[in-house]
Amino acid sequence: MKRAREWGLPLQGEPGPLNLITDVPGIAVGLSTLVDPARGLRTGVTAILPRPTADLLTPWWAGISSLNGNGEMTGSHWIQDAGWGQGPILLTNTASVGIAHHTVVGWLVERFRTEVAEEHLWLLPVVAETYDGVLNDIMGQHVREEHVRGALDGAVAGAFPLGSVGGGTGMIAYECKGGTGSASRVLDLVGGPYTLGTLVQANHGRLDQFQVAGVPVGRMLGGKGVWSGREAGSIIVVIATDAPLLPHQLQRVARRAGLGVGRLGAIGGNSSGDIFLALSTATPAPMAPPQPLAVQPLRCLTDPLLDPIYQAVIDTTEEAVLDAMLMSEAAPSFRPKGRIVPALDGEELVGMLRTQERAGPAGPAS
Repeated sequence: MKRAREWGLPLQGEPGPLNLITDVPGIAVGLSTLVDPARGLRTGVTAILPRPTADLLTPWWAGISSLNGNGEMTGSHWIQDAGWGQGPILLTNTASVGIAHHTVVGWLVERFRTEVAEEHLWLLPVVAETYDGVLNDIMGQHVREEHVRGALDGAVAGAFPLGSVGGGTGMIAYECKGGTGSASRVLDLVGGPYTLGTLVQANHGRLDQFQVAGVPVGRMLGGKGVWSGREAGSIIVVIATDAPLLPHQLQRVARRAGLGVGRLGAIGGNSSGDIFLALSTATPAPMAPPQPLAVQPLRCLTDPLLDPIYQAVIDTTEEAVLDAMLMSEAAPSFRPKGRIVPALDGEELVGMLRTQERAGPAGPAS
């Protein structure tokens, strides 16, 4: 399997060294992957640590946006109001939000007992979900505390696998096998360079909508999709950057993930949960009492410099979704039994794009 850039797909921008969200300094990602075909088990957990473990209580400025809200992201109300969050970010399946939230609170309490005891520390961690019940026995609630802890404890600041791993293990994108994808961009802005990285849990879109570089490849692929014409999936997008941005700017940054999702054809259908979080690891958000600052010094890029950041969000979201699909393998369905959700074939995809290019703008689209 090869990533989108390795296939030579037309992608914009300069990626970081790994082309992953972990190119942003301080970001770590951990994965727990659960696969047992005999039990219909195909699910997992993804953990994103925005800061080194010792600094996880240091808040990060953040913004939230929703293209279609049929989904869950805990802690989002506080981020919407206060503009900051703290601690790890977890992605899993719809039925495992509770155990993930319960576990990450306990995991943080164990590491910050002094703050918990002396400062009445309260925690509102971010846990987001997409539905994997076609490929996974989701109502069996197979994700356990040890799996969540495994993702948290195993988080690394370097390379990590993509595709059918972590929270993306049982996901479907454009009626092909979806999953976990990531990409990054280096931005040459004042005070930089800065890095922006995106991680997606891609479980959205219909086959007939799927397009790459403006070519309607989904219709060219043909075949019967798993949704029978009605989308029933979602996508979570987490965007991180070391560029100094404030909450109102990060909300605007998060909103641009919807353009990246739409570039590949998805419309944010009625049954889809398309929820986006953007955060900055640069200037720390205000710490809690006992000694709050009367005046908080702030530093941020000016708004006219945001356009390259918007572009990077769109580009990395598009590329991360493609990587989630290209790095996944075909999987048998749990419900209904006996169906196979196919993987996106990179060689076939490249062939379709080349055929369209030779045909020219006036050539056949399907």
